Amino acid sequence: MNPQLHTELWTSWASLLRSYAAAHGLNSTHHAIVEVSADEITLRVGTHWLRFTASAMQQDDQQPVPFNLEENGNVCINHGSEEEMDMAAERFAREMLSA
Repeated sequence: MNPQLHTELWTSWASLLRSYAAAHGLNSTHHAIVEVSADEITLRVGTHWLRFTASAMQQDDQQPVPFNLEENGNVCINHGSEEEMDMAAERFAREMLSA
């Protein structure tokens, strides 16, 4: 993937996670924090966390699973089927804030 495209998708992924975490936080007793760097995005809710890198996703102390941002704007998790980036971000935020 073109490095400039990856940077744009990475920024979009972080923004979507932040937006959906804020939205789901309105109806939750929890508060989400999204930490972003060029190499890692971490969504924290209380003592739980969900970390993304360019090639893996890891929740709490579980084993990492493959994670990819695709050129078409979708995400692919654990070599499964692709999911639209915004739908995946909403699902992760909802799951983290409802736990």
